Amino acid sequence: MLDGGLASELAFRGAILDDALWSAKVLLESADRIRQLHLDYFEAGADVAIGASYQATYEGLARKGLTKADSDRVFQHSIVLAQEARDQFKQAAGKDNRLPPIVAASIGPYGAFLADGSEYRGDYGLSKQALVHFHQARLQKLLSFQPDLLAIETIPCLLEAEAIIELLQETPTKTAYLSFSCRDGRSLSSGEPFAAAVDLTLSCPQLIAVGINCTAPQLISPLLKSAPSSPRVPFIVYPNKGESWDAQHKCWVPTKNASSLTEQVEEWYELGARIIGGCCRVRPVDISDIRRKLMQIC
Repeated sequence: MLDGGLASELAFRGAILDDALWSAKVLLESADRIRQLHLDYFEAGADVAIGASYQATYEGLARKGLTKADSDRVFQHSIVLAQEARDQFKQAAGKDNRLPPIVAASIGPYGAFLADGSEYRGDYGLSKQALVHFHQARLQKLLSFQPDLLAIETIPCLLEAEAIIELLQETPTKTAYLSFSCRDGRSLSSGEPFAAAVDLTLSCPQLIAVGINCTAPQLISPLLKSAPSSPRVPFIVYPNKGESWDAQHKCWVPTKNASSLTEQVEEWYELGARIIGGCCRVRPVDISDIRRKLMQIC
């Protein structure tokens, strides 16, 4: 069971995220809020906390005047905050029946650094080698701080996935999951087939799951049906609330067609999803509801 939205929940709680760094801005200014949110998600039923490094990159932090050493401390802090929340949760009474919580370090796409919504398009115009170069130093630095897992999130295109898999193969003892953003019931945000993305993961033994995040919940089942499930690499799904992202105004636009995550959890499970949670606008109360539903069907 994953957690829910981080940046969107911080915004609900009063954080000002009108910045290219997005949730990483809170890492610099009010890190206690992030620690508390991780704890709240554990209390709500999440078994995995995804750290706040999604939008943190050397390039983006340098724009704010941070040195490489400063940036290294930001990456470390994103993991330590989740670890501290985990330790606090484990020390509380009445948790003997819960799995030991996991801390995942978030690796966002190149588009998150651009902060222009291109993680929902994948139209970077970069070579695979350029994407390898962009991700390499951050990925290696985050791994040096010993997270339990890498959460490689919101990847919009096969080329970026190929670049990240190439990097993962350099660290054969580390594990990760790879999650894509999708635009319809068959396609990644780039228009390439989700089925091809699933096939790609089979070449990388470090990947423990492949799936979909920050995608409308009504698209999840068609996407899972479009790709064969693998006993070795189960599906992971954590959709958003079904709203649309306005990159120009940097806000979520409500839609009348938004559907309940909880009502669809059983079908996702039947289609092979074994790790389920929520992304943008999914709140702790939603994670509690999803956990209750999963406990009924598992």
